Amino acid sequence: MRVDLFDFELPDEAIATRPARPRDAARMLEVHADGRLAHRHVRDLPEVLCAGDVLVVNDTKVIAAELHGERVRDGAAAGVSVTLIKRLTPSRWQALARGAKKLTEGDRVRFGAMTDAACLIAGLDATVAAKGDAGEVELAFDLSGPALDEAIAAIGHVPLPPYISGKRRDDADDRRDYQTIYAAEEGAVAAPTAGLHFTDELFARLEAAGISRQTLTLHVGAGTFLPVKADDTAGHKMHAEWGTISAETADALNKARAAGGRLVAVGTTSLRLLESATGEDGIIRPFSGETSIFITPGYRFRAVDLLMTNFHLPRSTLFMLVSAFSGRERMLAAYREAIAAGYRFYSYGDASLLWPEGAR
Repeated sequence: MRVDLFDFELPDEAIATRPARPRDAARMLEVHADGRLAHRHVRDLPEVLCAGDVLVVNDTKVIAAELHGERVRDGAAAGVSVTLIKRLTPSRWQALARGAKKLTEGDRVRFGAMTDAACLIAGLDATVAAKGDAGEVELAFDLSGPALDEAIAAIGHVPLPPYISGKRRDDADDRRDYQTIYAAEEGAVAAPTAGLHFTDELFARLEAAGISRQTLTLHVGAGTFLPVKADDTAGHKMHAEWGTISAETADALNKARAAGGRLVAVGTTSLRLLESATGEDGIIRPFSGETSIFITPGYRFRAVDLLMTNFHLPRSTLFMLVSAFSGRERMLAAYREAIAAGYRFYSYGDASLLWPEGAR
């Protein structure tokens, strides 16, 4: 399909740079299969969903994956920033580098050595072990395993999306705000943002209403922010992300659906992994590995009955996904309404609750 079919006008001021407080005070636009829209808040979920429904959440944990440092060669220093995207060994990471042209194989880089022109006591050293053609580098750190993890956590920055980091620097609040309250499995470089809206109080109310929760893990990669440069969706290569669904979770989800409950994917990451793990027979199976599933209109959904997700950017793979789920024209109309009504977009923005196209 032509990528321009998924374009729309989004005012810059509609992109949120801070989350709602409390988290569940965020607005939520219901988009029904018949095109009907309902304006609510995330805290209304216990009244919107039904007993027997299951929320499927992604418990990945965002690491402080953005590192700033200096490359020194022949006495000359150059600033370098990288975003870690994939661990290769206990001491090696694949990363995307800004200023990659400054780097060559064998270069030494010290991260954390300079911040605001002030020297830090500790730094983290690495060697550029390999370099790709699209800004990616392989870094061999001097530290390994837990010691490396601790150093990254100490000097790294929250990898805020570019449409936020372009407006302000990360701060101490982002360490808390850009993480779900149930985050457990370290490995993401971007948050599963639909999950940012939940609070302990909201989960307690959902449980009291007979709405349960199941957990999977999909480590969200930096590729989620990459623009679609192709003119046609067939020309776009989707990034791969690693995920896992346990046998116990798969069994619980299959039993819930068999009993008449609906599976509510909290976020596009949960949906993508569920669809990757589900066969043509509609049975969800245990999963462990990478998925690069790219969902566009025409895809037949097998596992997910409802989707809770934030509002996405024009021409993005995520807007293509929600268009596949609820219909492109319906989603374009819903987004026009959301923009007119002042909803806040993307990672720190408001939520939507989507019914699938053709649902009754």
